[in-house]
Order: sequence, then structure tokens, then C-alpha cells
Amino acid sequence: MNPNLRVDEWKITEEGFNPEMNRASESIFSIGNGYMGQRANFEEHYSGDTLRGSYLAGIYYPDKTRVGWWKNGYPEYFAKVINSPSWTGISIRAGGEEVDLSKCEVLSFRRELNMKEGYLYRSFRVRMVNGLEIEAEVTRFVSSADREAGVIRYTITPLNSDTLLTVESSVDGDVYNEDANYNEYFWEEVHRESKPAYSFMETATRKTGFRVAIAARSTFRVNDRKPVEGEGIRNYEKYVSIYHNEDLKKGDTMVIEKYVAVTTSLNHPAKTLHSRALDLSKKFAAEGFDKMLNRQKEWWKKIWDESDVVIEGDPSAQQAIRFNIFHLFQTYDGHDERLNIGPKGFTGEKYGGSTYWDTEAFVLPFYLSTADSSVARNLLLYRYRHLPKAIENASILGIGGGAALYPMVTMNGEECHNEWEITFEEIHRNGAIAYAIYRYINHTGDYSYMLSGGLEVLIALSRYWSRRASFSHQKNSWVILGVTGPNEYENNVNNNWYTNLMAVWTLRYTLENIERIRKDYIEEDKQLSGEIMPGNDETALWREIAENMYFPVDKKRGIFVQQDGYLDKELLTTDTINPDERPINQHWSWDRILRSCFIKQADVLQGIYFFEDDYDRETIKRNFDFYEPHTVHESSLSPSIHSVVASMLGYTSKAYELYLRTARLDLDDYNREVREGLHITSMAGTWLAIVEGFGGMRIKNDRLFLNPVLPEAWKSLSFMMRFRNNLIRISTTMEETTIFNLSDRPVPVTFKGKEYLIKPGEKKSL
Repeated sequence: MNPNLRVDEWKITEEGFNPEMNRASESIFSIGNGYMGQRANFEEHYSGDTLRGSYLAGIYYPDKTRVGWWKNGYPEYFAKVINSPSWTGISIRAGGEEVDLSKCEVLSFRRELNMKEGYLYRSFRVRMVNGLEIEAEVTRFVSSADREAGVIRYTITPLNSDTLLTVESSVDGDVYNEDANYNEYFWEEVHRESKPAYSFMETATRKTGFRVAIAARSTFRVNDRKPVEGEGIRNYEKYVSIYHNEDLKKGDTMVIEKYVAVTTSLNHPAKTLHSRALDLSKKFAAEGFDKMLNRQKEWWKKIWDESDVVIEGDPSAQQAIRFNIFHLFQTYDGHDERLNIGPKGFTGEKYGGSTYWDTEAFVLPFYLSTADSSVARNLLLYRYRHLPKAIENASILGIGGGAALYPMVTMNGEECHNEWEITFEEIHRNGAIAYAIYRYINHTGDYSYMLSGGLEVLIALSRYWSRRASFSHQKNSWVILGVTGPNEYENNVNNNWYTNLMAVWTLRYTLENIERIRKDYIEEDKQLSGEIMPGNDETALWREIAENMYFPVDKKRGIFVQQDGYLDKELLTTDTINPDERPINQHWSWDRILRSCFIKQADVLQGIYFFEDDYDRETIKRNFDFYEPHTVHESSLSPSIHSVVASMLGYTSKAYELYLRTARLDLDDYNREVREGLHITSMAGTWLAIVEGFGGMRIKNDRLFLNPVLPEAWKSLSFMMRFRNNLIRISTTMEETTIFNLSDRPVPVTFKGKEYLIKPGEKKSL
């Protein structure tokens, strides 16, 4: 935990500079706009420990894997959203000495992430080796209103002496990834130029051939004088810059403004990148810093007006949920169905920025409730576009005939995860993709997606499950062997309860929708029957498997067993683990972890969370009471699901404890790894813990259900949400709940078992 971080409901503030925490702070203070993002590196040169990171959505490199690629079925590469050319550089020399916070005496330091208005601010005062004291302020943002724009205002003031100040504003293409498997550089220079008005660089990725053009215009002024262009340029391989010299009197302030346009061949023809980047940078510079920042503030105001969560009485919890919402909208805005959400977003290199099952299982419901339905639909379309690759992935593993296995990790639909126990065995990801289709239609009422792509995906997934399952004569049931469940601290197990559950549910949901289409959508059925519909023999097999799947249970305890053999372990609870050995994945051997009973993340409880209406309260309680004490929550995804289930059971104190763990996972660095980047996808789990947990929100039978329970520390909870494209505000205290329908259509609500119809514009207290 960084002791310099302050609690503020709308800001993340770091008071005082701690070099040992710098990488962690670079992650926490990251900025982005869905199109691009960057870690909160200093603009000026810093010789201390840093991970310079600037990333562009969808721009990746197929880094050849170091393990397993010679084996049949193994992915040959790991796709990485790579570190891109850096445009933030503004180096400062004062009195001939470079400003470097690693070498100067830092007299004061403040770093601030303004979540309400969407920008990063930093100020510092230092005493340099030459005795000069200077003060600086920096404001930086990547624009959500202009997605290809980045803007910096940097001011610097000598405090105790006149000095010659030299400022150099650069674009640096000589970047690398720390996680490169073979220490390769992934970029080649295409073209560069530098003039007093601007610097320009175009680069291309090796192998994939993506092109990126960056144009940066910089102006320099002293106090209130008219801005001027640079007086000189530097131009050499993979580096271009503009520099400016100025004799400053003590107390004078130099103001540097930098307007950057970033264009890519993912969005424009390669031949137009140069002219577009130059034109845009000129447009941004003409608009000016203040106007661009104001439009950024307006964009974020609209986001908060429609997605904010307000917690009264608990500033720490309030800060945490806004931090998570802020980073989710910085990472993905839903404009492009080719893009998805990496577990670290734009905040670090771990996991490569690729897509995992996290999106469907955890992130989709956040966007369903906080954004237009087109945003969530684009997440589904991302998977639909990759269906041919998912069919190919299954075929590579020996399961053909139109069966689809979606990849565990991907950029373009190809599997690129290279740990066998995950790549080949964590097949429950197929179930999450099927459940996402159900969740989208249930929430939005948009059945057209089922007709235009959803059913095709479901059929391919069902074909996979029917061919991956096998019949056990010993058990007289269907079984699924050799899998890894969500709990990755168990590998190569048989009959993982959650995996078997998702297989059966997918088969049944597919059959249900085939029957519905044949009954209610006759014309569409004719078209689909000629393209994708399974025959009667195939659907009969699906019914047989769904009705006769084996599920391990312990009748004595009244629980579902995580997988065959789990109860053979020594059933210790997590309080028996030496605190100095937590997290165990950083202290124990993998062999010891696999032999232990300790669970990385919700497994049985994940299935209960998805299908809670299928189980009575006592069954849910018995399973929660058994599994939670064995769970170390060393997946960032785990605490949120436990928190939702705990709220439903009335375990409000436990739910609150787990909420804080998921909400402040990065701010308090519970897993001691925030230096590697933030846990973006689990941030959506934080929202689930509040809205589905404490808010008790569910969507059932075309109605909005609410059954709120508040932690004792909270005076009130208020959240915005969308249901069937109606915008609603729900506010709860210990005494009452108020529902405000902000839309022009009535909303059917069931509150604590009683039905209401909330009229347009009505504010109803219950």
C-alpha cells in the first residue's frame, strides 16, 4: 500500500514522492480513452525505476512463445498489445543540468488523477545539484471527445535564480516491451520529419504490419507573451524533437503546450496517416488547451451523469468505486466491435492486453447497465466475428464438425495462450460466452441478436460440449474429463462442477432458442435451417447429455463438490496460512499449491451466482459457508462474486469486507502486484458487488428486481442504471428506497417481492 495516497471522493492524490512506489503509481494514475492509453510516466527524463508504457487498442504483435510451440495444438505465439512510440517526452535542462527527479532533491511532490473531469495533474518543486530550485506543474489527458488526441501543458518556474532553460519536446519510437520473449524490438521506422512547428514519426509493427503516425505540435511562451515555435530540431533514427532555449528571470514561468494526433492503419488507409495526423494536430493546436480540456470535462460529465455510484458515509469505498468506473470507461468505450478489454487495459504489459473470459463473465453486465446497449452488443459481435477461428481452434484440438472452442487468450480469434492446463483445459470460457448472449437479451430485450448471430454461436458451442463430453459406463452418466475450472489452483481434474454446469446450461439454452425460433420466427427459421440448424439426431444427443450429466456432490455436507477428489484433500482454512506466505502464488511451489485445498477464486460459487434461482437459500448458504473459508481470493475476480452471494445471504459484514478487497485491490495493492498494471476487468466485479450485491438488482421475466441491503458503514447508496434503454436512478437508505425513472417509458419493478410500475418521470419512494 502506498502511504502517500490520500482518500478523496473524486480524486486519487499522491502527496510526496516515494521512488520505490513509482511503478505502482504509474499504474494507478494511468490515463486512456478506449482508443489509446498510457501509464503515468513523467514527461521529463527519469533515470529511476519506471516502466514507460503507451498503448494503442488493437495494435499488437505475435510474439513467438518460448514454450510448447513445437507440440501439436500449442499456440505458436502470444499476442501482445505492444508498447507504442512515446509522444509525452518533454525534457528540461535548467542551468545546464537535466531535471531528473531521481537525481534532484524533491522538496514537494503531488500527483493527482482527476476522475470527475478526466485528466492527470502533477506538480513538484526540486533543488538541483547546481543549487537551482524550480517548480513545475503538468496537466495531461488523452481526449475522449477527440479519440486521436493527446494534450500536455507543462509549466516550469525558477524560484531562486535566473537561469537558461532548454526545453525539448519529442516523439520517441525507440521503445520496447519488458515482456518481449526474445528481447525483440517490435517497431520499424517508416518515415520521420521535424520542423519548428511540428515533429512527425510513422512506424510499422513487424510481422503484423500495423502503421502508426504521430504528429506533435509544441508551443513555448514565457508568462503571458505570445507563444512561439521551437528554434531548433533534432532528427535521427526513431527520434524527432523540437527544442527551445529561453533566459528566464527568477519567478518567470515557461509554458509548454503540446498537441498530439495519433492515427493508425487500423482506422484509416495507410497512405492517409501522414496528412491526417498533421491536419489533426494543427486543428487541436488551433483549438487550444483550455477548449480541449473543457470538452474533455463535458464528456466525462455525461459519463458520470449516467453511470455514477454515490456512497454516503464511507469516503474510502466511494473513492474506490469511482476509481474502478473511471478506469473501465478509460479502457473501453464500445465504439469498435473489433476491440475488447484486456485484464490490464492500458496500464501495464502483463497478460499482453489480450481478451480473456473476464469480458463476458464480469465486464459485460457493467456496460449493459451503464451505457447504450450498442456497447454491450459490440462485445458480443467481437466474439461472433471470431466464430470461424473458434471453430478452427476446436478442430486443431481434434474436435471438428462445426464445434467451436473460443480461445482463452486472443487478439484476432486465434488462441495465443501457452500454458497447457489453461489453453486446452480451461474450457469453461465457452460457457461464459453463451451466458453473455443470454445476459444481453435478458437485460435489453433485443432478441434480434439471437437471430443475427447469437444462435449460430450457441450451436457451435453446443457442438463442442457434446463432443467434449464422454459417457461413463461406470457412472452411467456423461462426464467431462481433464479440465481446469475457474479455480486455477486445480489443474487437469475430472468433472469440475462449474464446467459441467455450464456445458449443460448451454445445451439447454441452445435447444430452448431453437424451439422458440421454429415456433415464433418462421421465416427466420427457414433461413437458419438452410445454414446452421442441427438435425434431430444431433439435438437428441444434446438432450441426452443435458439430462444425464454427472455432478459430484457430497450428500453428507449438502454441498456441490468442486471436482472429483477435492474432498480427499486436507481441508484447511485460509486462517491457517502464515500471513508472511500470502499470496501463496508468490511463496509456495506450484506442486504445493496443487496439492492444497486452497481455492484461487470462486468456482462452485461462480455457478451459483449465475443460476441462483435454481437453488434454495439453504443450499446456497451451505456451499458458501463451506467454500469461502478455503478461498484465498488470489484471483482479482474472486472477491466480487463472493460479495454478491454474501449480500444475497444477508452476510452483509462479509460482503462489505469482500467489497473493499475487490474495490481497493489496486489502490491498497492487496496482491502486491499493482506495479505490473491495474486489474481492469475485475473492476467491473466491484460494480457487481455494489449494484447486484448491496443494491440487490436482478433482471427477471422482463422486470427489474431490487432487494437492497446496506453495510452498516453506509448512510445511503445511489446508483444509475439502464434497463431496456430506460435510465433509472435508485437510492437506498436503511429506511427507504427511491426509484426515479428518468426516461419516457414506464419501468416494471419488483421491490422486495412486491410489483410496481414506475411511470415516466416518476420518483417513487418505497
